[in-house]
Amino acid sequence: MSEHTEDTRRTEYATALPLVHRTVRPEWIDYNGHMSEAFYVLVFGYATDAMMIETGLHAGYRESTGCSLYTVESHLRYLRDVTEGAHLAVRTRLLGADAKKARFCHELYVVGAPDGVPEPEAAPVATSELLALHVDQRAGRTVPFPDSVRERLAALVEPAPEWAGRSIAEVPAVR
Repeated sequence: MSEHTEDTRRTEYATALPLVHRTVRPEWIDYNGHMSEAFYVLVFGYATDAMMIETGLHAGYRESTGCSLYTVESHLRYLRDVTEGAHLAVRTRLLGADAKKARFCHELYVVGAPDGVPEPEAAPVATSELLALHVDQRAGRTVPFPDSVRERLAALVEPAPEWAGRSIAEVPAVR
């Protein structure tokens, strides 16, 4: 399968959104022998795209309205190394939505097969928390979601995981 059509399927794995699956490609590996940080962002981007499709913010919507979701803030945590050939599954959770913005997170897992589901006790290897705005690209400003999209987003809201909402800790200056 191509990178853009790789399997995204609905699962009963504790979420209303489908898991997104990818396999770590050789070109994603850095000089330390594990997945480079840029490719975590790429995989999370595919999960954001899948969430947008599921909530009505798909390509047809963007073409007909000129509106899209713009990420304005993100916080990534790299928790464990990921090696070439690893099968990945991304779980996405909507954490909140209002008239013009959505907060959501992704949890990245290494699974045993290309279409695998994380074990219930599995810990993520990386996480990403994002804030996105609904933007009218023609007007260059935020606009309210259509009612159908806002209602779909609201219906998908789940409790935030314990790690969400954190920021990077300050590092004291060396004296």
